[in-house]
Amino acid sequence: MKIKYLLPNKFKVIGWILLGLGLISGAFLFFGDFGNNAMQLNESVVINDIDLLEGKSAFYNIVGNSFLDEIIALLIILGGLIVGFSKEKIEDEFIYKLRNDSLVWAFIFNYVVLIITVLFVYGLSFFHILVFNMFTSLLFFIIRFNFLKFKSTSNEE
Repeated sequence: MKIKYLLPNKFKVIGWILLGLGLISGAFLFFGDFGNNAMQLNESVVINDIDLLEGKSAFYNIVGNSFLDEIIALLIILGGLIVGFSKEKIEDEFIYKLRNDSLVWAFIFNYVVLIITVLFVYGLSFFHILVFNMFTSLLFFIIRFNFLKFKSTSNEE
């Protein structure tokens, strides 16, 4: 079976490195005591909410912003996509089925978590969960796929 949307297997190592760096850096940024001054730069933005309380916003503006969080988010997204969508050494119909089942399971599970969050979480915690939610479907997919793959290889032995 020829699958056209998968990257070659050799990219998987690069993906794991990017994903690991992103997750570790993200944990340090979230739980650490880093201010908003880390890697401060003037950036051009398309939409900027200047003052949420007064409802002012601007289109295409130059603002001073720390771009460390954007770099970390890109590391997690790119690393996760590369890991999740790189071929296995043996890419057969069973792996294809595991990949599809894991993708559907991750999508459903991610939205169940989001529904529970909408119903029971409020304030800034809700915003934090929404930020994490950008990454969770991809991470759930990777975890589920690798778990099913490991489980199937351990059952064969």
